[in-house]
Amino acid sequence: MFTPLGWGTLAGSVVLYVAGLTLGYPEPVVLATGGLLALAGALAWTAPRPRLEVRREVTPLKVPRGDAAVAVLTVTNLGRRGLSGLRAQDRIGGSRHTIDLPRLPRNGGRTVSYPLPTDVRGEIPVGPLLLVRADPFGLTRRVREYGSPATLLVRPRTVPLPVPPSGKAHHLEGPTSDNAPSGTVTFHTLREYVVGDDLRHVHWRSSARTGTLMVRQLIDASLPTTTVVLDTRDRLGELAVDAAASVAVAAARAGFPVRVLTGHGPLTDTKPDAEAVLDRLAVVECGTTGVGEAMRLARGGGSLVLITEDPAEAGRIAGVRRRFDRVICVYVGAGPVSVPGVTVLPIASLDALPVAWRSR
Repeated sequence: MFTPLGWGTLAGSVVLYVAGLTLGYPEPVVLATGGLLALAGALAWTAPRPRLEVRREVTPLKVPRGDAAVAVLTVTNLGRRGLSGLRAQDRIGGSRHTIDLPRLPRNGGRTVSYPLPTDVRGEIPVGPLLLVRADPFGLTRRVREYGSPATLLVRPRTVPLPVPPSGKAHHLEGPTSDNAPSGTVTFHTLREYVVGDDLRHVHWRSSARTGTLMVRQLIDASLPTTTVVLDTRDRLGELAVDAAASVAVAAARAGFPVRVLTGHGPLTDTKPDAEAVLDRLAVVECGTTGVGEAMRLARGGGSLVLITEDPAEAGRIAGVRRRFDRVICVYVGAGPVSVPGVTVLPIASLDALPVAWRSR
């Protein structure tokens, strides 16, 4: 197809040809003929469909905010002739990234990489990938789409934290086996059988479907739950999401049930799955509802951790402190905040959270 320059050359050549014939001047006709020959040569340059093997990989697909993520593009020329003038265009979020590829020799390939933006939390679509071949004069180009789009998930940043104490003495180190006290177990997930597992926990239907012996993994429902309440009203700073992720992931990786709530309801269930927590917090957005109702309706027991930038929301946590064994408010706003009966941890950066957490 013609580029804007190609269309302009075609229009100019037609005008010159008509003017030359009408006025009887040979020079415009010669210029018009040269322009038409250039267009014909450009079409002949880009018309053949190149035989290419194109592969673009995004690595890693999930990354903490601010960490490095790259797209690796490999283009192999399977044709009998060398190719030049190739340009790759990859859409990244709302922008397009363009790369001029070096000449591809016969049966040769090139690999290039380019960074992906990870400064903003959320899902970043990558693709579709377009390969553009243009003639040396930029009169024509051929565009083809290769591969399928990918999605880069930018998760919150986290810092290591100890599990908040709940006031209960049992299972302080978290569950270490599938054997929980009688009457308090609940199904968590399925996993492959290992020697020593109780055969009563075998899930025969899944075992028949997968061809592998599968057993039910159970967790102790009596373990203290860490309830993390994230205030998303009006504005949502990355520091607040990072702090919520750090607290929730600390409980999940220790094997304790964890629940994450916002003003619009629960983001996660109580299964101790750190990966699921990070995935859900990666896409949380601002809302218009405060967290007072969410805290009031949250099931009591265990630890309650509120992350907020609003002093008014921090004050509302005092009304529910009797229903929990431990209540903590991580305050990421400006100015001092004091809530009777509640441990308030003011932080100005994520790196300050571990220090404040251990000194509470």
